[in-house]
Amino acid sequence: MSQNTNTEDTIDLKELFFSLIAQWKLIALFIILSLVSALLYLRTTPDTYSVDALVQVEESKGTSAALLGDLSNTIEQKQPTQAEIELLKSRLVLGSVIKNLNLDLKISGTKNSFFDRLLNPHNYQTQYQNKSVLFKDDAQSFEVRKFEVPADYLDKNLLLNFNDNKFTLTDAATQQVVISGPINQESQHSSASGTWKVAIYTQDPLKDSYNIQKMSLPAAMGSITNNYSVAEKGKLTGILGLNYQGQDKEHITKVLNSILVAYSHQNIERRSAETAQTLKFLEEQLPELKQQLDVAEREFNKFRQQYNTVDVTKESELYLTQSIQLETSKAELEQKLAEASAKYTNEHPVMEQMNAQLGAINKKITELNGTLKQLPDLQRRYLQLYREVEVKQQLYTALLNSYQQLRIAKAGEIGNVRVVDTAVLPIEPIKPKKLQILILAIFLGGFLGTLLALLRNMMRSGIKDADQIENELDLPVYATVPRSPTQESLIKLLKKKKRIPILAIKNSDDIAIESLRSMRTAIHFALSNAKNNIIMISGPSPEVGKSFISANLATILAQSNKRVLIIDGDMRRGYLHKYFNHESQSGLAEYLNGQQALESIVKSTDVTHLDVITRGKSPVNPSELLSSAKFSELLEQISPRYDHVIIDTPPVLAVTDGIIISQYAGVNLVIVRYAKSQMKELELTVNRFEQVNVKVNGFILNDIQRGSGAYGYGYGYNYTYGYKASKDND
Repeated sequence: MSQNTNTEDTIDLKELFFSLIAQWKLIALFIILSLVSALLYLRTTPDTYSVDALVQVEESKGTSAALLGDLSNTIEQKQPTQAEIELLKSRLVLGSVIKNLNLDLKISGTKNSFFDRLLNPHNYQTQYQNKSVLFKDDAQSFEVRKFEVPADYLDKNLLLNFNDNKFTLTDAATQQVVISGPINQESQHSSASGTWKVAIYTQDPLKDSYNIQKMSLPAAMGSITNNYSVAEKGKLTGILGLNYQGQDKEHITKVLNSILVAYSHQNIERRSAETAQTLKFLEEQLPELKQQLDVAEREFNKFRQQYNTVDVTKESELYLTQSIQLETSKAELEQKLAEASAKYTNEHPVMEQMNAQLGAINKKITELNGTLKQLPDLQRRYLQLYREVEVKQQLYTALLNSYQQLRIAKAGEIGNVRVVDTAVLPIEPIKPKKLQILILAIFLGGFLGTLLALLRNMMRSGIKDADQIENELDLPVYATVPRSPTQESLIKLLKKKKRIPILAIKNSDDIAIESLRSMRTAIHFALSNAKNNIIMISGPSPEVGKSFISANLATILAQSNKRVLIIDGDMRRGYLHKYFNHESQSGLAEYLNGQQALESIVKSTDVTHLDVITRGKSPVNPSELLSSAKFSELLEQISPRYDHVIIDTPPVLAVTDGIIISQYAGVNLVIVRYAKSQMKELELTVNRFEQVNVKVNGFILNDIQRGSGAYGYGYGYNYTYGYKASKDND
């Protein structure tokens, strides 16, 4: 059982494969449509370019390091990279770029729709400059040197028109003119909303309308940040990558470089401001310290003049050295504390650390002062005055050196930001990626075409196997006729010409004709046990290929030196006469109505040994005519004259004509259309024949699809189950 299941699966996969091959035209059509859509997209979508730049954020101690020394490692914090990224996106930086380049003025053309870009593209270009905005429309242009609008009209789209050396601004929403004025000069207009200041210059006769909009700062920021990004390259590298995208490669390069300049400038200003603040502090402290030094020196000199030389012991000199060092350290720490207090609160760890150090120094000074009080009074006074002079002298010298260093540092201040790479003009666009889009279009078209082919195949639940007919109906299948690509092209002549070529003559080697030739033995065997030599060919429904099979089978039999007569029994919509280049009149209908004799309706054809009786003019009562005794007499007269008489009939399930004719035939064959005819239709057809005691000899499975071609070539005619007669235009 497993083996059978695998066999069925293999057959299903084969059928699926061949069904896709059979619909290659549909799949190819979807691929072509997808490619056309992709080409239209590429045609109407402008190229997008990208520029980038690199910035290095360097670690810097700041200019206060000249005062704080080693302690600046603790006080100065390394600037976080994320903070610099936010600065690069801030209004401080981008706002200055918007102001310098007038990026808050947006101008565009009105003829920029999909069909405009496809059929009549305009080369619109906007050049932003420091003092104006230049807009180009192909060879024409105009320059906006000033465009100040009231607050109510910010972010509103206005239509700009030119006429007779004047411009007009119209509210696009209300279509009301808000301001007009002369070109090539500045115009000022006051309204209820506020004051307008507009200066537009041009020398070209502009006829088109243009969109112009003054954006607010948030809106202008948004127009930049939508295409602008900043990110750190790697982790903790301090290298920032800036990227800006747009359709004008010169414009985006200019904007990104302007952002770099604005960012570097604000960074230098920030660093210079710190230096200036430190210099100001030193300029205030130095005169005061110099005055304190002068006072200490005068007091010391006065003491020496009064007491001449004082004998100082070795122990006193040691106390003096320690005292000077402590007082100097205290003074320096107090200066650092004053500098740090401008940046940090008292609760900051750096401030707490410095206060703790100052407390420790004060404690040592207090202990040392207690020791000095035990010295003789003259020595103690000498040591105090000498210490005061030395401390003030060292502190003044240190601050003076720091002051000179800061002045030099301010002159050479460059900030802690270094531009590594500036933006350069891009060469190739980043999108649309043309090759990728075309390849994707091919795959998408192939996928959609294959999907639709599979859906069509699923919806076609008709008979696809001759074994299915033989197993369920217990009747033989005389032949399986493959689809003929040649006949598919020939049948298209039906609507254009009066004659349809017979495939057995046009292309006798066609695979469909070979299949019909194989039927001759089966037909000979069936006729050997039949009551006469009349072969009726019918079908359950329209468009199964009855006329095609009848005409070609008759031709094949005639080519084997058999006398053959083919009768078009479909008096409603038959068209066998087109296969044999005859008119439909003077046919079966006229004979049955008594209007023509038998000899006048039997017509010869270009095929030797083959005669034809056409349907005649469509009668009102074809079923009654076929039931008449005259039709029976006709068959009795012509049957002995020919080896084979083939009758092409209407669909059995549509009308009763075929059932009536079948009672006179010796062999009844039913045509089944591959993937179209339903098993239920065949069951009903066989039942119809059995109701009149007529046996169906077998079936012919037509239009087998195995390799190429599309579903349905329309062998027949536009039958419906209403099956009404067509108008006679022949």
